[in-house]
Amino acid sequence: MPLGQESFEAYRVETTRWIKGHRSFQTEDRATELAWNSPREWRPEGQPEKGILLVHGLGDSPWTFGDIAPILAEHGFLVRAVLLPGCGSKPSDMIDVGVDDWRRVVAEQTAILRREVRDVYLGGFSTGGNLVLEYAYAHPEVQGLILFSPAIKSDEPFDFLAPLAAVFSDWLMNPESGNPMQDAMRYAIVPTNAFAQFYHTSMTVRRLLNEKPFDRPVAVVLAEHDSVLDVDFILNLFDTVFTHPASRLIWYGSPVADHSKRVLFRSDALPEWRISSFSHMGVLFSPENEVYGPNGSHRICRNGQSNESYQHCLAGGEVWYSHWGYQEEGKAHARLTFNPYFDWQTSIILRVLEGEQERTATTWSK
Repeated sequence: MPLGQESFEAYRVETTRWIKGHRSFQTEDRATELAWNSPREWRPEGQPEKGILLVHGLGDSPWTFGDIAPILAEHGFLVRAVLLPGCGSKPSDMIDVGVDDWRRVVAEQTAILRREVRDVYLGGFSTGGNLVLEYAYAHPEVQGLILFSPAIKSDEPFDFLAPLAAVFSDWLMNPESGNPMQDAMRYAIVPTNAFAQFYHTSMTVRRLLNEKPFDRPVAVVLAEHDSVLDVDFILNLFDTVFTHPASRLIWYGSPVADHSKRVLFRSDALPEWRISSFSHMGVLFSPENEVYGPNGSHRICRNGQSNESYQHCLAGGEVWYSHWGYQEEGKAHARLTFNPYFDWQTSIILRVLEGEQERTATTWSK
């Protein structure tokens, strides 16, 4: 993937051209797929004074931020979403990618953004959260962060073996199994090396967080039943590590005692939405999303359940929504790919980015 451009537009054009030549297209609508996977910009009215660079997760694409980015632009931000090298084309392109390739695109595009606006912010989902947090530690001019399901620590106790496993095998899941490798927006399977590079990002941010607190405003979003992360570890870090008074952690799940009023709770069991639990990815998307919303065009039916439930979901039957692996008698569960609290969550994020700290806990929770 080409890097080293002097402007975002050159980066966007060259990257889009590269994707077009390397992508395994999944639909007949190649133009839409190409747009979803290419770097993108959302501009506010007038001359922007603040900007935010958004970085997606492992195997994802800039489409990840298609719901929140326009809202940030409406509030005066010049918003840009990058594509991490190895993503946006086909999963095998991640076999040879390295974490320094990911760091480079974040560094280059943040530097370009800094030349165009007064105040720079960063946002990231999952592995992208690690990358922006690492960059912000080294660059105090970054004003604040949004961290969606930040992959600071996985829930896999043997994740440290991923770099060794990558030496011996390109894939942990057999790409010949018949399971879909990708869809129009993201990869469903990634090579062993991708997990190895993720592990390097998580180790780096844990070391940084252990060395000193992060003292600028941060909005963190976590789901209690996230099947990817050790969310309790991250929750317990928040009050001592993310110390700015305006920082907030949104926790979707059961209330947890012994945390400051900067931790905001919302239930993740919403029977009126047929939601049993929140997922790692679902926090990002509005219920109005035309692809991932409850009335959207795309369901993720492969969700760690029985084949009977999987086939019921594929056939268009009524489903409930949950994190990966959740099962309940008499219910078929698709992956939760939308967030009923999206509007409230976005309002909290905007307050954090504005550095607000004077509102009462009651006002923040509304």
